Amino acid sequence: MQKFAPSLLVVALGATLVGCQDSGPQDNKVTVNKNPYPSTYQPLKSVSTLITNATVLIGNGERLDNADVYLVDGKVQQVGNDLMTAADITIDANGKWVTPGIIDVHSHLGAYPTPSVASHQDGNEMTGPNTAEVWVEHSVWPQDPGFNRAREGGITTLQILPGSANLIGGRGVTLKNIPAHTMQAMKFPEAPYGLKMACGENPKRVYGSKGILPSTRMGNMAGYRTAWIEATEYKRQWDKYENDYAAGKNPEIPHRDIKLDTLAGVLEGDILIHNHCYKAEEMAMMIDLSKEFGYHAGTFHHGIEAYKIADLLAQNGNCAALWPDWWGFKMEAYDMVQENVAIVDAVKNSCAIVHSDSDTTIQRLNQEAGKVMYRANDNGFDISEQHAIKWITANAAKSLGIDDKTGSLEAGKQADVVIWNQNPFSVYAKAEQVFIDGAKVYDRNDEKYQAQSDFMLGQQ
Repeated sequence: MQKFAPSLLVVALGATLVGCQDSGPQDNKVTVNKNPYPSTYQPLKSVSTLITNATVLIGNGERLDNADVYLVDGKVQQVGNDLMTAADITIDANGKWVTPGIIDVHSHLGAYPTPSVASHQDGNEMTGPNTAEVWVEHSVWPQDPGFNRAREGGITTLQILPGSANLIGGRGVTLKNIPAHTMQAMKFPEAPYGLKMACGENPKRVYGSKGILPSTRMGNMAGYRTAWIEATEYKRQWDKYENDYAAGKNPEIPHRDIKLDTLAGVLEGDILIHNHCYKAEEMAMMIDLSKEFGYHAGTFHHGIEAYKIADLLAQNGNCAALWPDWWGFKMEAYDMVQENVAIVDAVKNSCAIVHSDSDTTIQRLNQEAGKVMYRANDNGFDISEQHAIKWITANAAKSLGIDDKTGSLEAGKQADVVIWNQNPFSVYAKAEQVFIDGAKVYDRNDEKYQAQSDFMLGQQ
């Protein structure tokens, strides 16, 4: 009788068991629900609206003077001069300006709401350098009065992000800025999720002080690489499960890990990166990191030194969401120029954005963009209003993966519209009327359209 070494016998038995496991009747297939908390957003009731005689900034680089904007069924139907059409409501906007709704790609409203008390500080899960498993939407308090103040400044869409304490801080969420009692009722339908990452000083300070990797920038990079290696293997296991099941086998179900679900979503192209990153060399390293693991590096936020690598950002298709004039508050924010946005924007195929990261400047994001335009033009640039508006509309929509739906006043897009009392880049500019999906959600001269949160009502 032929004899086998014990180790060979174990291997042979293992192979037989695996073979049995992969054959025979299939168990029910396991599918991961990628959207377990779907949007319940429903557009508010709207009527057909014709806005006439306005200066219109389309959001795609075009400007029309003495023009009309026609909104029907929540969509932009037509933009042009002397439109011959009937509407339920006609608004004479002579002397006023009309723009797409303003989009802020970097906000913490709802996760760090007003009043700013310890029990409301829900934006940073500072319990590990990689907390990709958390979703900031589960911290959003929709009664934050900041949403109403932002709407009064023309903000119709905003991305809420976790904070920047961690290398990988968790998922962000894109919201429609309507009054609502639940986060799901504000959630922008079909908007991709974002993943917040952070470079530099914040994660190395937070975790280095605890004696945990990272305490240095090289530790930061090692932490990212470790996370993406784990995610790559996790995705491989699930891909193999899918392929084997499709081939008629009965494969073992991989272990489910919600942290790695998010990272695998990035590798699959379903989740977009939003990276808090100040320094030029770190942004370049993050681009290299994305190429190592086969995902796109997405949008760099804050980017004080983005002007140094404007060509690299454009070449790689990265958006840069920047402040007009915040700088110098820590070492990595020191090497700033106030033309930063304009220099990034000047490169062909660029994607420059003005963002807030503030519950106050979000109320005047139009004027934040105006700072850049005027400062740059004082220093030899030639930037027009119709170009600058893209920094807070079309380019912001591109960063969030919703530019097919909003961000410009083009036929078929959502009727997210702001009527301004004058040039929106003026220090005297005020949003007079704001529409989301064609429904009026704010009117400076009509209290019926000046929403107050339940929290504020309770203070009276």
